[in-house]
Amino acid sequence: MRGWAPGTAPATSVEITSATVQRGDVIQIGGHPCRVTDLLQLPGGAKRLCFESGELLTMHSRSRLVAVRTLRGGDAGRAFSPSRHRR
Repeated sequence: MRGWAPGTAPATSVEITSATVQRGDVIQIGGHPCRVTDLLQLPGGAKRLCFESGELLTMHSRSRLVAVRTLRGGDAGRAFSPSRHRR
């Protein structure tokens, strides 16, 4: 996959739905990592995901997938030590 090198930034596996998918998420499809570059909201809570490769995937509102999410800047501390932010 163009422009993506594993290990360049902290990353974590997350379960995603059409409501939580984000640009930059990497989803493994058919053994190939695909990075989400754009999202299009569809009726009924579904989303169409556009990947770097130009391929499209329509995610139903009840679909659940596992993605690798790269943590950026301040997100890294929150993801790895949630107790730090408790009140």
